[in-house]
This record gives sequence, C-alpha cells and structure tokens, in this order.
Amino acid sequence: MTGRKSEPRRWLCHALTLGSLSAPLALVPGRCLAADEAATPAVTQSAPLPSAEELDAQGRAGGRVIGEITIDNQNIFDLADPQENKALFRLANRLHYRTRAQVIRDQLLFRPGDPFSSRLLDESERLLRSARNLYDAHVRPVAVHDGKVDIAVTTRDVWTLNPGISFGRRGGKNTSGIELEELNLLGTGIELSVGRKSGVDRDETRFDFKDRHVLGSWWTLAADYSTNSDGKVKAVQLERPFFALDTRWATGVSVTDNDRVDSLYDRGQVVDQFRERQQFAEAYGGWSRGLRNGWVRRWRVGATYDDRQFEVAPAWTGTSVVPVDRKFVYPWVQFDLFQDDFLKLKNRDQIERTEDFYVGARASLRLGWAGAAFGSAKSALIFSGSFGHGAALSERATILSNLNLAGRLEGGALGNSVLGGNVRYYVQQSKRLLFFTTLEAAYGRNLDLDNPLLLGGDNGLRGYPLRYQGGNARALLTIEQRYFSDWYPFRLFRVGAAAFIDVGRTWGSEPLSTPSLGLLKDVGVGLRFGNSRSGLGNVIHVDVAFPLDGDASIKKVQFLIETKQRF
Repeated sequence: MTGRKSEPRRWLCHALTLGSLSAPLALVPGRCLAADEAATPAVTQSAPLPSAEELDAQGRAGGRVIGEITIDNQNIFDLADPQENKALFRLANRLHYRTRAQVIRDQLLFRPGDPFSSRLLDESERLLRSARNLYDAHVRPVAVHDGKVDIAVTTRDVWTLNPGISFGRRGGKNTSGIELEELNLLGTGIELSVGRKSGVDRDETRFDFKDRHVLGSWWTLAADYSTNSDGKVKAVQLERPFFALDTRWATGVSVTDNDRVDSLYDRGQVVDQFRERQQFAEAYGGWSRGLRNGWVRRWRVGATYDDRQFEVAPAWTGTSVVPVDRKFVYPWVQFDLFQDDFLKLKNRDQIERTEDFYVGARASLRLGWAGAAFGSAKSALIFSGSFGHGAALSERATILSNLNLAGRLEGGALGNSVLGGNVRYYVQQSKRLLFFTTLEAAYGRNLDLDNPLLLGGDNGLRGYPLRYQGGNARALLTIEQRYFSDWYPFRLFRVGAAAFIDVGRTWGSEPLSTPSLGLLKDVGVGLRFGNSRSGLGNVIHVDVAFPLDGDASIKKVQFLIETKQRF
C-alpha cells in the first residue's frame, strides 16, 4: 500500500468530523456514520473463519478482498467492567474526547476492495499502537462472505490532557514545569502544548504543535517555538515520511533557528559556557520499490544547510574555550535497507502492554559532500551510517543490537566522528520476572568541543551526578532484575520493580575537565509505574542509587524521579 485515492465524499466526511463538537463521525462506503454506529458489525459470521495463511493465499489469488471495516474506538475506562464503572472514571470518560473513528481509519494501510493481506493488518496495528493517544490496538478479520473479509479495528484511548505541574530529578538536579498539553485535540490526534519549564540548562516558555495526519493524509506538520532564559528556538517541519514498509515515496523539509547557551560539565559542575547560534535547513525526496521478498530498499537524495557560530557566553566569568565556527552546506544521498521481521511481546520494556520488537536486519548509509562551491566554510565528506539486528534466541530470550557511525572526513583526517553501539538482552524467567542487561559503548575521534561523550546520572550511571565524566570514549554496562507485579492500584498504574547495577567509565578528557576517575559503579533499587491511562509518559521511574566510587563531593545516596519510554 503506497497511498490512497481521495474521494470527495471522504474529504467532506473528514471536514464534517473536524468541525463537529458532538459525536465523532466515521466513513463507511456511501455515507458517514457516528462512531458508535460504525463500530457495530453489520455481518454475522455464519462459517468458521479460515486461517490467516488461507486468507492470504486467497487474497494473492484475487479471491478475497477487504469488506466492511468497523471501528470500535473505546474510551479510557471500560464501564462494562464493574471495577472501572466508578463515578471518577465515568467523569473522566465524559471529559475526554475520544479519538475519532475517521482518524483511526485514516491510519489503516488497507481499504475496502483491497486484496486481503494479514501483513497489512499487523502493520496497521503497529502504526496505531505507536500513537501517543492510544494505549493499544487490535486489527483482525471477523467474518468472510461473498469473497470479502470484514475487519474489526479495536482501539483504546488514554487520557491526553495535562493541565498541571511536572517534576523530575536525575543526576542530582531537579526539573519542574507548568503546562497545558493536549495530545489528542478534540479527538483528531493533533498535539498542542504551551507551558513553562525550569530545566538543568535553561528555563523555557514553549509552544508546540504537531499533526501527524494533516487532513487525513500521511503528511506531518510540526512547529516549535520557545523563548528561553538564554535565547530562542524556532522550528518548522513538513514531511510525508516512509510511513509503511510498502510506501513508494517520501519527501520533507525542516527549518530550525536556535540561539542558546551551552554548558560543559566535569564532575557534575559547569566548567565552561559559550553561546551557540545555529541555523539549520534540510530538504529531501525519497523513493522505493516497496516491500519485495521480505526486504525494503529505499533511496533518498537531499540537501542540508548547517551553520553554527560560537562566542563566549555573556554572563560567563570563568575560563572559556570556545568551539570553532562551522558551516557545512552539502547535497547528500542515502540508502536504507530493512527486513520485515517483528515480534509482539509483553512485559519487556513495558508493564502489561503490547510491545512491538523489531528483530529484522537493517542498515543505512548517508554520504554528502560539503564544498566551497556550495557555500561551506571548508570541504568535507559528511557521513553517517547504522546497522541493527535482533533475534529471538528462544521463546524466552531476545537480543537486540545496534551500531552507529557518524562524522566528517576533512583534509584526510576524521573530524567529530563517533562509532557507537549497544546490545540489549532480555530473558523472561517467569510471567513476573525478567533478567535484562545492556552494554553501550562509543568511541570518538577529534570531537568538536560542543560534542563530548558524557557519562553520569542523566544517561545511565544512576548513582552519580549528571554529566559527571566526559572524554572521547565511554562504556556502560547495566544489569537489572525486573519484576512485573499484578498490582493495579486504582486501575490507573501497573506496578513493577527493579534491582540494578551500573558499571561505566570514560577515557580521555576534554580541555577543561579533570582526568578520568576510571571505573565507576553503583547499585540501586526502584519502582516502576506503567502509565496505563495516560499518554503523557509510558513508565515513571522512582529510583534510589548508591555510588560505590567517585570523589568525596558526591552524595552517598542519589534519588531519581523521571519518565521514560522503557522500564
């Protein structure tokens, strides 16, 4: 599936949907229906449903096509469940505007009349589950008749309005904010937020907008604007990405204007500050023959403008080493290779939530040439590449690996080049217990001053201050014993726990930093709260970590509270 043809009736229905403040509308052949009406299957299954393999074979032969598609867009709480049919939950359902059926329909990779393909049903499930406004999604055949296969799509919403106060702590530093954020404006999937945040590096007053499906299409429009204590950020992006494995073309453009003060850290303290002004723009076009024999090959060509200017920060009174100005303007070409191979698991990085693990092989390579003829300050070969692979070693063991390389080749020498990678290993010991370990490492050559490799409480070494050590190489090993409980307090959070060990170190040093302290270790325990009713964060971490090394200035106990995408 590479796109979809527009019909006047569908666009009219979509326009009516966006303009309606009453019941959401859903399109079925020939008319617009209310979502609740559309969710009721019109066909009664009178014969056993064939297997997916049989339906696929019939679909390839032209004997089975997609019939009626029904959308069951469920609210946050299931009031048919006595444990959820409570006054507070009923109020939440009434206040929440459900994702519109047409918005869900627009994200499906098939339409009535298309040949049946279970692969497209599975991929549509993954696309729906990746949306922040949905907790889970299921797409399945429910009836066969007259050469058609009727499909039922079931989704469950999460609470998407955040009118309140946020707080976090990691690496010995607090962050806080007050904001009004909506991830599903009037059920359309549009994200909108405005707020003020006090962070480690700066205070921000920020406005964000994002629509991943402009007018029901696969076009994404995003805009960010923030006025900060140290400058401003303005960014706009318009893109039609490779949204599915069989997508045949993509294009996009993005522009960013960023003025900020950057800080360099050592032992958790600021040792240098400088102002950076960046102007960035990029445009690209891409094409593909789609999915062929389980593999996807894609080509992109584009152009990038990246101009960065540095100066001493106005308020900085200490010693300062300012990075050299950089300006690279270059065309580039990129090749991507993907294998269609996914696993659907549970209780790995989430708590009682469907997880889509990509375990196929993938590779990407981008090459660009920045020359004086294009306006660059100096000539350089700009390169980036990645390789990844995963495998189900058994029914209980899964391993995922990634390798990345990026940098410049200028004057016959490498500049700002980093080779890094990680391996993640999961072993399910029982329904409630999981052993997890990950090893991450990176090595840099001739790094730009504003791009050190850092290690501390904000990137995995939980018992130490943030940005505790820096250098031109780093490594971090984490070992965790995870526990997934069946405790579901107030039907709001899934609860888990972890005991962990972190071991890491850096090599080399930055101009103003002290020598590496060698191997640093910590141990700790923590609680995990899987946010099953909100799209504002997947897993809340509450950790207590104890450093076993380091200098005398660090606290013997580190408390961390943060929201992450993973356990």
